[in-house]
Amino acid sequence: MPAAEPAQPVPFVPPTTPEPLLVVCSAGHPDDLRLPLRRYEGEYDVRWCGSAEATTDLLASLGPTEQVALIVMEADEPGMGTLSSMYRWRDLARSAKRVVVAHMSVFRDRADQLRHGMAAGKYDAFLLMPRGPRDEEFHAVLTELLSDWGSTIAVPTAVTNVVVAPAGDALAVQIRDFFYRMGMPTKLVTPESEKGAAVLREHAELGLGPATYPVLRNMVGGPRCVTSLQEVAASVYGAPSDIDVDEVVDVAVVGGGPAGLAAAVYSSSEGLSTVMLEAGAIGGQAGTSSMIRNYLGFPRGVSGMRLAQRARGQALRFGTRFFTGANVHRLEAGAGEAPHRLHTAGGTVRARAVVVATGVAYRRLGVEPVEDLVGRGVHYGAAASAAQECADVDVVVVGGGNSAGQAAIHLARFARTVTLVVRRDGIAETMSDYLVRELRYTPNVEVRPCARVVDGGPGATGDRLGWIELEDVVTGGRERHEVGGLFLLLGAEPHCDWLGDEVALDERGFVLTGRDVPREHWAGERPPAALATTVPGVFAAGDARSGSMKRVASASGEGASVVPLVHAHLAATAEP
Repeated sequence: MPAAEPAQPVPFVPPTTPEPLLVVCSAGHPDDLRLPLRRYEGEYDVRWCGSAEATTDLLASLGPTEQVALIVMEADEPGMGTLSSMYRWRDLARSAKRVVVAHMSVFRDRADQLRHGMAAGKYDAFLLMPRGPRDEEFHAVLTELLSDWGSTIAVPTAVTNVVVAPAGDALAVQIRDFFYRMGMPTKLVTPESEKGAAVLREHAELGLGPATYPVLRNMVGGPRCVTSLQEVAASVYGAPSDIDVDEVVDVAVVGGGPAGLAAAVYSSSEGLSTVMLEAGAIGGQAGTSSMIRNYLGFPRGVSGMRLAQRARGQALRFGTRFFTGANVHRLEAGAGEAPHRLHTAGGTVRARAVVVATGVAYRRLGVEPVEDLVGRGVHYGAAASAAQECADVDVVVVGGGNSAGQAAIHLARFARTVTLVVRRDGIAETMSDYLVRELRYTPNVEVRPCARVVDGGPGATGDRLGWIELEDVVTGGRERHEVGGLFLLLGAEPHCDWLGDEVALDERGFVLTGRDVPREHWAGERPPAALATTVPGVFAAGDARSGSMKRVASASGEGASVVPLVHAHLAATAEP
C-alpha cells in the first residue's frame, strides 16, 4: 500500500475586505494629480472630491469595514481653510495618513505656514505638487506613508505569520509584538475563527499531536506549538550554537538596539567578523517607538521598527551574523590575548572584542493586580503593535519621556481618548518640544499631571484590563477610570548583571566607561578610552552606558564611535 503523501502547507489568504481608500481633495489643479495618482488605482479605491465639504461628507459616510489609508489635500483651495479641514478629518479617519500638496504657484508663499502645521502634527507631509509624470520624489513619500499605514492597521493585508490562541493569551500578544518589531506583519486569530480552525486542522493532519497554544503558522512553514518568546526569536536567525565552535570572531555585539546596530554596521563594513546577540527583537526599546521625528535625515519621521529594519539590512549586507533569542547570561573575560566568552543557553560565543549595547528596559510599575494583566490590555512600551486592539476605547499612557509622547500620539489614531499620566506637574521638562506641541494639537489626548496608577483590574469578561485607579500625588485623592488599555513607559533600568564583577558599574547598574571609571581601575596613569570599560577589549555604547543621553541618535553615534577603539584593541593584541 503506497505511503500517504505528507500534507502540504496551506498558504495564508487574507480575508476579503474592501480596498482601502485614497481620498484626494482638489479643486484648483486636479488634473496635475490625476495622472500621477493613477498608479495607485489597482490596489486602492481612489476617491476624488472637489471641496472640503464633499470630503467631510465622504469620510462621514464610510462604513465600518472601509478604511482610509491616505488623504491628499491641495493647499489654498477656495474657501477650504486647509488646516481646519485636516483637523476635522482626523476624527473621521484617525488612522489615515494625511498629506498637503501645494501647486508651484503658491508653494513658496504658503511654505512657512504649512511647514508649521506639519511640525505640529496636523498632517504627515507637506509636498510640492507633482511637476509631471514619474515624479518619483513625490511618490517616494506617498509610498513610505502607505507602508507605515499598512504596518499598523488592524487587519494587515500582507501577513507573514498567523498566531492561533484564545483571546487574551499573553504569550500570543508578545509574539505579535516581536514580529511587528522585526517588520513581519502578524495576525492573531482565535481557535474558533475560520482561519484558526484551518491552521489547527493542518496541525492535526501533519500528525503533530494535540495542539497547545499559541500555535504559530509561518508563511514558509507548517504550524507548530510554541512555549516561549525566546523559542520564537531563536527561530528567526538561529541559536549561538550554530556558530562554528572553533571560530573566534573579531567583534561580538550584545544588544540589537540603535547602538548595537551602528556598531555592527561599521565593524562589519570595515572587514571585521561580527556577530550580534539579541535576546528579543532587533531594534531594542527604540523598535517599539511608533514615530521618531527628530532623527537626522528623516524629515517626516521614521518608526523605530523601520529604522531597525533598515539598519539590520545594512549590517546583513556587510556580513554581520544575527542571533535572536540569545540571552547572554555571563561574560567570561579573556586574559591577555585569550578571547572573551559570552555564555548563552544556546551556546558560547568567543570574541576578541565585545561591545555591550544591551540598552535599558522599562521600569516595572509594581502594582500586582496590574502586572497580572500584562499582555492582556497592559503593555510595557509596545504601543505600535498593540494599538491595533485599542480601536474606539479609552487608553492611558504612563510616562513623561519622548517614548511616552510618541506612544500617545500614535494611539490617538486608534483610541477614543488617550490620557497621558505623569507624576510631575507637566511634560515640558522631560519631553522634546516638538512632541509637546504635537500633543497639544491632538484633540483626543489629555495630559493628567501629578498622578500615578495605584490599582487596576479586569473588565466584565475577566480576561482583559477593564479599569485602573489613579492617585493624585499632591492631595492623595483617588479616581477610578474605565479603560481598555494601559501602556507603561516608566523610565530606564539597565540589565548588565551578566557582566560580572570585572566590569565596573555605577550605583544604578549602568556600565562605567572612560573618565567615569574609578582611578583604581586604570591600567596606567590615564583613564580608559571614552567608551572602554574596566576590562580590556570590552566596550559599552548607548543607553547601557553610564552618563549616556538616552536618545536614539546619540546611541547610534556611540555605536559608530566604538569601532575605532575596537580596531585599536585588535591591533594591540595582535602585536608580538
